[in-house]
Amino acid sequence: MKKHLNLLCFCCISLVGRAQYTLADSAYVANNYQKVEKMIPMRDGLRLYTAIYLPKNNSQQHPIVLNRTPYSAGPYGTELRKFWNTNFGFYARLDYIIVFQDVRGRFMSEGQFVDVRPHIAEKTGNAYDEASDSYDTIDWLVKNTEHNNGNVGVFGISYPGFYSTMAALSGHPALKAVSPQAPVTDWFMGDDFHHNGAFMLMDGFNFYKGFGVPRSLPTPKYNPGFAITEPDLYKFYLEAGPIGGFSKRFLGDSIAFWNDLMTHPNYDNWWKARDARRSMFELKPAMLVVGGTFDAEDCFGAWNLYKAIESQNNAGTYNKIVMGPWFHGAWGGRSTGENLGKVKFGSKTSQWYQQNVEIPFFEQHLNKKTPKDSLAEATIFFTGENQWKTFAQWPPVTSSPQAYHLHPGGKLMPAHPKPLGYKVRPDSTATYTTYTSNPGQPVPYEGTDTIKNRTREYMAADQRFARQRNDVITFETEPLEQPLTLGGELIADLMVSINTTDADFVVKLIDVFPDNVAETTAGPDTVYAGDKQMNGYAMLVRGEVMRGKFRNSFENPEPFVPNKITKVNFALPDVAHTFQKGHRVMVQIQSSWFPLVDMNPQKFVDIYTANASDFQPCNIKVFHTEGVASKLILPVLK
Repeated sequence: MKKHLNLLCFCCISLVGRAQYTLADSAYVANNYQKVEKMIPMRDGLRLYTAIYLPKNNSQQHPIVLNRTPYSAGPYGTELRKFWNTNFGFYARLDYIIVFQDVRGRFMSEGQFVDVRPHIAEKTGNAYDEASDSYDTIDWLVKNTEHNNGNVGVFGISYPGFYSTMAALSGHPALKAVSPQAPVTDWFMGDDFHHNGAFMLMDGFNFYKGFGVPRSLPTPKYNPGFAITEPDLYKFYLEAGPIGGFSKRFLGDSIAFWNDLMTHPNYDNWWKARDARRSMFELKPAMLVVGGTFDAEDCFGAWNLYKAIESQNNAGTYNKIVMGPWFHGAWGGRSTGENLGKVKFGSKTSQWYQQNVEIPFFEQHLNKKTPKDSLAEATIFFTGENQWKTFAQWPPVTSSPQAYHLHPGGKLMPAHPKPLGYKVRPDSTATYTTYTSNPGQPVPYEGTDTIKNRTREYMAADQRFARQRNDVITFETEPLEQPLTLGGELIADLMVSINTTDADFVVKLIDVFPDNVAETTAGPDTVYAGDKQMNGYAMLVRGEVMRGKFRNSFENPEPFVPNKITKVNFALPDVAHTFQKGHRVMVQIQSSWFPLVDMNPQKFVDIYTANASDFQPCNIKVFHTEGVASKLILPVLK
């Protein structure tokens, strides 16, 4: 929570952590654990499949760590789960009782599965939700599992991060610590399937073509669904046509949540009920929210879940956030965290996190083995300078908004644009930069010859390819004379006009490396010494899309008035990055990001029922003169 604001805002902390914890290997788990399978009853009589890994060491009482998942708690039967090369391997070495559970309606659990099942704040009778299923599971475990110490922790990454969030609402007294990691939080505003109302096409279709296939009875099998055989996904989605047509052709009508997506195009009550942030009141367990600043799937969730907990609980609530330079789940055993593609971070950031943050958190609250309050309120890795920093609050108290204005000639600078010697009239005389967005030739989201899948590396990928297109406009500063550190939320504040009734706006903040960075012999850029491919590299720091019709309301979209100057203002996910001396700050603006994001017809229609004839080119003007100045508001950290 926000406290001690009179203290130093942040401090840098060493990346050299003393190794305290080790991973169990497969032999250790086989020799020191026994697996027990149970069907745990819920309050409505249905049963959930649960795999319990019990330490054979009965000389002491053990904490319980629980992971609830829609992705299978298997393998089923006598075979052991291969969790020893993940974070769970640390808890095995510490002799925790480790529990995996199939959530209601998935794999071997009974019942009907509901995606992001809404939380019921006031339950009566046998009413259930994910919080009550968590409560009933925890209650059974502490009463029926021998040699447990009565303390339970829950954590999970991605969708299991959502179930961790819901577990925190259970109110069970044995639940002492919860860590939602890259948590699914709000699938309309951010995370996997929508960003500011724009549909994330590749992730949505690729996920639900398999995950959404219904089952009739509990099963250990997974149906992968429709198989895409076209090797170039840009071509596949472009030729597939409007969403409504190709979803029926490729998916049929049996995938319930996909059908729900198609019938809820706006932020209505159905979506609001599935926003986990709206239920974060009176939390009892200690909370550790974890995410990656380069997470292509759930970058939004961690930042905004933490903020919701902060705003909806009292000052005594234990709520911490950790954000590292990671792709989705990298910190959980999938990567050392030393780099993302060509971008280097100078240390094994995942290992540092495991040793210094996550394991001490659970040890503190479940085993009472580390000092109380050993973690900072916010522990954030700043790329560019490649340092962990700790803060007494997030956003930092010394972070202040500073506008960087777009100027004629592709310039970007803090100064306001100057008038041109005449009074600016919004109807005709303001200066602007223009481009045409063509649905038949959308801007690809990465600069490869063939798009084979949605890469995780695109979050920090080189953007020089986009600068070569005439449907992307670019603005950049001169080389910086001093480092520029950003910590907090970015705001895109655009003044635009379009000649149609709708358009998307994609804004990208980019760090342009010097042309001679490979020759660097001192400072943070030395990680690129000798690496000539990084000369002039244009690193994506943060990019986000705004569906224009939602610019004033996500509940009630509005058409643009053709050729009328209109404000489009929206937030990008928080950033923690330092632009080093000699680097440039670049902003790119475009109106497609394909096939990462579905193509806007650029006509005010329900996009999920649009026809091919609705798609049309759009001429877009981005204004940059006094009175109608477009800008990016940066959270500059002093």
